[in-house]
Amino acid sequence: MELRLEVVQVPVSDVDRAKAFYTDQLGFVLDHDVEHIPGMRVVQLTPPGSAASIVIGTGMTGMVPGSLEGLQLVVPDMAEARSELVRRGAPVSEAQDMGGFAFAYFSDPDGNKWVIQEIPAR
Repeated sequence: MELRLEVVQVPVSDVDRAKAFYTDQLGFVLDHDVEHIPGMRVVQLTPPGSAASIVIGTGMTGMVPGSLEGLQLVVPDMAEARSELVRRGAPVSEAQDMGGFAFAYFSDPDGNKWVIQEIPAR
């Protein structure tokens, strides 16, 4: 059996504002933006280098916008990733060393909370 987590829904209140944040400030790639049926808009975005994507939109979930916490973006070099994100205007915290692992945090415009994690070379 093979089970792959490939798409996670992120609840947002304003799809266009969130789409701009994820593409412009975080550099996510826009995979598609379609209205499958009236009232159901699906916007799929993929972080650079990731096999997994997020979906924002309308008519898909009962989750409250801003209620998601703890999605992690794993990077090989925290200083480089954080520098690029800050340059793009993303509200990323200072990195914190947590015993050999570095973490930084940010929220999207709705308050969904994300973590950037640097894992040392194995």
